[in-house]
Amino acid sequence: MITIRDRVRFVETDTMGVVHHSKYLHWFEMGRAELLRAAGISLNELMEEGILFPIAEVDVKYKNSCVYDDEYEVQTSLANVNRIKMEFEQRVIRLRDGAVAAEGLVRNVFTDKNGRVTRISSKWMERLQKIYEVDNTKE
Repeated sequence: MITIRDRVRFVETDTMGVVHHSKYLHWFEMGRAELLRAAGISLNELMEEGILFPIAEVDVKYKNSCVYDDEYEVQTSLANVNRIKMEFEQRVIRLRDGAVAAEGLVRNVFTDKNGRVTRISSKWMERLQKIYEVDNTKE
């Protein structure tokens, strides 16, 4: 699991003073990018090889609101991976009290530049598999 920490910016809140629901998806994106970076996956290199990774599905449950200036942590783990898709389990934790603000599952598929589902090379799969094994090893 990869964790990142940040603080709610005023621009991320709505007229009710709470974080707008769409911002959690941005925070999820930051977590996924950091997990892939930690796995040695360069998104730029993938794209240079003609591999894209659009989101195919998002399932989010909003549980507790964050407000301006709250510190939060995004927890990201690789829940499932094969040569055509990646699935991430993600949670946003409100640090002032440890409450889960949002949790979700995000599925990305690998496609070519024309949007056709494609398989990633073994080079990338091996790196993803290492992170998957770390995230899914039971102690």
